[in-house]
Amino acid sequence: MRYDDSPPPPESAASVSPDPPWYARRSTLAVAVAALAPTALAGWVLTQVLTGSGPGGQPPQPKALPASHTTGAGAHGAGDAKASTATPSPAAPDSASASASASAPAAPAKGPLAGRTVVIDPGHNTGNFKHTSEIDRQVDIGTNRKECDTTGTTTNSGYMEAEFTLDVSRRTRALLESKGAKVVFTHDADRPWGPCIDERARIGNEVKADAVVSVHADGVSAGNRGFHVILPATVKGGAADTSKIVGPSRDLGERIAGNFARSTGSAPANYLGSGTGLVVRDDLGGLNLSTRPKVFIECGNMRDAKDAAQLTSPEWRQKAAEGITNGIVGFLGG
Repeated sequence: MRYDDSPPPPESAASVSPDPPWYARRSTLAVAVAALAPTALAGWVLTQVLTGSGPGGQPPQPKALPASHTTGAGAHGAGDAKASTATPSPAAPDSASASASASAPAAPAKGPLAGRTVVIDPGHNTGNFKHTSEIDRQVDIGTNRKECDTTGTTTNSGYMEAEFTLDVSRRTRALLESKGAKVVFTHDADRPWGPCIDERARIGNEVKADAVVSVHADGVSAGNRGFHVILPATVKGGAADTSKIVGPSRDLGERIAGNFARSTGSAPANYLGSGTGLVVRDDLGGLNLSTRPKVFIECGNMRDAKDAAQLTSPEWRQKAAEGITNGIVGFLGG
């Protein structure tokens, strides 16, 4: 083996053998070509790898991932959008159609109450018991000052009025929304206490509600049974002026009272309202401060065993929600 770069010594003439015959030359040539072919093929493959060329001189195209492919922790979060952007499914719409779909307006609500806004006010709050100092704070109700809120009552077994009112309110919301109404709650157990009675009124005013209903249950002595609807009196003083809502509120209240009796089978209260199921009051801030048609409904007496049996029944509460909803629908002309 040589380790220098000097050329090899020339061969002497005596060492040169005569040319082999033609068939020997062809055999030698075939052997040489056969020996060189693998080397050439290997070189060509190496060239393709280094240059990234595929058939026809084009870079090989990566195989697209299926549309459902996701990786890592983002499989159910932000990673979904990232994966679909990098490797779109061949069946995905083009960007123009996707943009048009994203910018398309939401379908308008359908139903007899489409375009109407109803505020439902679940009376009290289950957290009020733990925040007595906050709810005892006095607020202005226009003609007077009154506690921000109260704890509400309970059945003898401890079922809270605030639990009842929230359940009936949620059932009513579902029914109203199925008829196309936009429903706003004054609260949805999403705050530790309250809101205060003046804030409850303000919520209905600010959204320009077509109707507002505050859901309650009474807590008087046993033997007093039935429901009643409370209507606003004509009051004017400070921020209170009910002159424009007394008439429409009575219409709303009468419709709710009639439908509530039919849906639940419950009778109007036997202890006030002279059997009409309607009572007018001027001492409730939620009514005094309202500028929208508004009523309260006391669905029954939680301290009476027979009424309590109804109030604690999910089936009866659904009927109560139907009665309230039907009254609102009738009032709004749905």
